[in-house]
Amino acid sequence: MKTATESVIEQLPDHVANQIAAGEVVQRPASVVKELMENALDAGATKVVVDLKDAGRNRIAVSDDGSGMGAVDAEACFGRHATSKLRSADDLLSLATMGFRGEALSSVASIARVELRTRREGDPTGTEVVMEGGEHLGTEPVTCEPGTRMTVKRLFYNVPARRNFLKSDQVELRHCIDEFQRLALAHPELSFVLRHNGSELFELPAGALRHRIVRIFGGRYDERLVPVEEQTDVVGLRGFVGKPEFARRTRGEQFLFVNGRFIRHGAFHGAVMRAMEGLLTPGQFPLYVLFLQVDPSRVDVNIHPTKVEAKFQEDRAIVAILHAAVKRALGRFHVAPSLDFDTETAFDIAPPKPGQEVEEPRIQLNPDYNPFLEYGPSGKSGDGGQSRPWSGGQGSGVRGGAMAPGRDRIAATRRFFESGDRAVEEEGSDKARMVFSEVPGQQIEAGPSTGTGFDEQRPLFQLYGGWIVTATRSGLVLVDQHRAHTRILYERFSGMAQQLMGGHAQQLLFPEILEVGQADAALLEDAMPALSQLGFNLEPMGGGKVKVLGLPSEAADGDPQMLVDAVLQELRDAGAVDAEMRASRAMAGVARGAAVPSGRTLTRTEMLDVVDGLFACQEPDRDPWGRPTIATFDREAVASRFR
Repeated sequence: MKTATESVIEQLPDHVANQIAAGEVVQRPASVVKELMENALDAGATKVVVDLKDAGRNRIAVSDDGSGMGAVDAEACFGRHATSKLRSADDLLSLATMGFRGEALSSVASIARVELRTRREGDPTGTEVVMEGGEHLGTEPVTCEPGTRMTVKRLFYNVPARRNFLKSDQVELRHCIDEFQRLALAHPELSFVLRHNGSELFELPAGALRHRIVRIFGGRYDERLVPVEEQTDVVGLRGFVGKPEFARRTRGEQFLFVNGRFIRHGAFHGAVMRAMEGLLTPGQFPLYVLFLQVDPSRVDVNIHPTKVEAKFQEDRAIVAILHAAVKRALGRFHVAPSLDFDTETAFDIAPPKPGQEVEEPRIQLNPDYNPFLEYGPSGKSGDGGQSRPWSGGQGSGVRGGAMAPGRDRIAATRRFFESGDRAVEEEGSDKARMVFSEVPGQQIEAGPSTGTGFDEQRPLFQLYGGWIVTATRSGLVLVDQHRAHTRILYERFSGMAQQLMGGHAQQLLFPEILEVGQADAALLEDAMPALSQLGFNLEPMGGGKVKVLGLPSEAADGDPQMLVDAVLQELRDAGAVDAEMRASRAMAGVARGAAVPSGRTLTRTEMLDVVDGLFACQEPDRDPWGRPTIATFDREAVASRFR
């Protein structure tokens, strides 16, 4: 118990204060990459080289050809709140540099071993300073190239709790790549190199912004970019937005820069999204790389330790300008629909050629056709009398449509349609909940439906190319064809994994090389065991490319690019998760990519396959993301519309 004269408040030692500050500034290796690269840019570098070992947890080296430092400054830069950017509080009102808080190097030096080598252009020798755990171990002259090389080793070596919270190397590398890409995009006029464990991931020569975007994300992005440019007294705007048809379901390709600094700003992001309203599918996010040039005295970037947030004096005006500029750019390049009152709206009908006889149009009808009696009284279709094949076989237009043998599948559907929309949930028999157990790709005939003409009794049609409409004794049922087929395929893949039947790949006759970018390539490599079990045969090629040698047998007819993109979207959305969850998200991605799309016209046979397969699933009412697959309307609800 302290007495009244004893002090209970003590000043923290410098090394402890630095470790606390490091918790705000240095969250993971990517934080160090960002701080050291920003210092290099502020030093006037024209080339920055980043070299990582084990995703930065064991070594981060950043070299530049900037101005360098003398011996006195080389030691002083590790002091807390040591900076060359500020001289008074007034300087905070007109910041034009990247790093300015003076906390980064002292914080990093307190939780790692740091070796600094630097030399100014006119100095005969350079200086080497070594720091470890916040202690100065020595300074000595050294021979080195002009510029600065900062090497950080064994990050968090003296804070084991923080080191244990780091994720896998692939996850941490992806964060480092994200920071590298942001700074490389912000400065296309400079050259950047990124290496990891001796392999070169990026080599970006100086050039135009469009070339920088294409070099980072791949050549296929060149056709996706729409230029945006606007100049006002409030803000200058330039950059690119992606065409809406290439938008993704997950974030990650949205880059907003203010005075060359990457920031996040909800209102500005919302302005871009509203400019594309009506062009994007709900839940999708477009690519954009936009640069705002604002008077530094009218923006405050000192509101967050990592400097990724900012306040603007005229944010409402900037939002309006940003929204209008993006919308105008989309219209100018014929991406967004626009009205042209000078264009003739009459039909453009070509005149007949000389001597051409014009026949009067005729409508041909089949008076015997009945859409509700596609199958004859014998229960066989009109295509040669073949019974409807099980949709998991190669002969069906909808792949993987069933989860159980034909008779049990149809029995489960029969119970639903004859007993009402809750029959499947209330049914407890194993037959209604059987999981797929046949060899993938094997075609199984469903056989006659017990001779009662069950199929031909079902009213069935497609609505707007996206929903299957049918009826039960209790009312109407709408089935979302894409979500339903996704659920069918997802449970099929899950059943294969549970029964250790994964890895059924169908090799491609002509392997395809896809450009996915370095960050996505790291994601795929980290998820490779789960993808291999699903039937993917992928081979990393470096440079952000991957070779597709084989696809899951149930998705072999699909587009490899579309399937890989679908898997990547799920992996990005999942973030850092365990192996089991990663496998589940990968399954969901493959199922979504291979499922019949909304908007595709289905035959009656295919519609029956989807409906039968859905009601044989363990969870037929939801897709893998919990969205409803069916909507039911009872008789009372229908009748009430006519009262």
